[in-house]
Amino acid sequence: MNVLVLNCGSSSVRFQVIETDLERIAQDRDRCLARGYIERIGSLALVTLEATGRPKRIETYPLRDHRAALDQVLRWIVASDSGIDGIGALSDIQAVGHRVVHGGERFTRSVKIDAAVLDGIEDTIELAPLHNPANLKGILAARELLGPAVPQVAVFDTAFHATMPETAYLYALPYSLYRRHRLRRYGFHGTSHRYVSYRYRKLRKLTREKVNLITLHLGNGCSACAIKGGDSMNTSMGLTPLEGLVMGTRAGDIDAAIIPYLHQKEGLSVDEIDTLLNKESGLLGLSGLTNDMRELLDEEREKGDRRARLAVDIFCARARKYVGAYLAELGGADALAFAGGIGENSPAVRERITRGLEWMGLTLDPRRNAAMVGGKEGEISKAGSRLKAYVIPTNEELLIARDTVRTVLGAPAPARKARARAAK
Repeated sequence: MNVLVLNCGSSSVRFQVIETDLERIAQDRDRCLARGYIERIGSLALVTLEATGRPKRIETYPLRDHRAALDQVLRWIVASDSGIDGIGALSDIQAVGHRVVHGGERFTRSVKIDAAVLDGIEDTIELAPLHNPANLKGILAARELLGPAVPQVAVFDTAFHATMPETAYLYALPYSLYRRHRLRRYGFHGTSHRYVSYRYRKLRKLTREKVNLITLHLGNGCSACAIKGGDSMNTSMGLTPLEGLVMGTRAGDIDAAIIPYLHQKEGLSVDEIDTLLNKESGLLGLSGLTNDMRELLDEEREKGDRRARLAVDIFCARARKYVGAYLAELGGADALAFAGGIGENSPAVRERITRGLEWMGLTLDPRRNAAMVGGKEGEISKAGSRLKAYVIPTNEELLIARDTVRTVLGAPAPARKARARAAK
């Protein structure tokens, strides 16, 4: 089955075409046929297209909306000169899988999209106003361009965290606010954390029930996840992706009293404070330079920039704090796994996060750590470490394609123990 995987942002579309089926899934023989990325939708869009084994193409087109962007993608996919193996017409795309950021409490697994699911995604827009509307645009555009006969599946970022207990997902606010507005921790990056957990299980040849792991997804957005018995027990992002770790431009955890304080002292509105916390803070706000970890490490190394070093140190200290907290919550774990652009490609950051954890049995192997970049997967801890460390490049698109196949064929992944919701 050829699955088109779509990840639609407010002004972007990221896609892959993946060939997979139940047999390929069982044997880990899924095949990526093509991938690409469109940004600046609504103006002169920058389009990057790449068929596997072919040179990358970068072009520009005036694309006014997500429908026009997807139409451009589909035209390229079926073009005779695209070089995509096994695809010559739109009928060769048998299903579409969509990343949907927020599923609320209703969607705890991937589902085939119908009118009721569309309504449910729309109902959660107030919880993800920047993401779910774009996800819906992608779904509607795919239905219009490919026709209603092509099945579409929604894979939710929040679904993996549906196994969290009340002690992890409830805030210490009046319980009536949870009952009325579902104010609670939902968590995000769930598809990434689930994939990393899956790959760790494969590397260690474990059953799912034996997976006791802490995962760190470190990119421009960052989150930690505590996994026990293969289930998410806690995660650092909350009602929104703002909570938790220090990120590229997000502040992460702060004292909530800072919000009224900024309003009083700086005269900032709620919207202005929201912008400050989400887009002007994190690595960018601390350094005053950039949200790019690579550039900050260069500034620190080449110029000794104090604020660049401070930003990196705070980033690493916050991640280490969550690792320690989750080890305590889980009663110990077997490993720590790094994923995401920073987690996969920055040996320096991995070393700084794990520095000082020797007392709990984790010691990195400098040679292994330095070599584990550019999409490589494997262990980076020293032989004999009680708490092991791994780099596992995430592949959310592959998991979305697999969930799409299982859902369309009526063979869903093994059920997780989603916690019962008792809003009493």
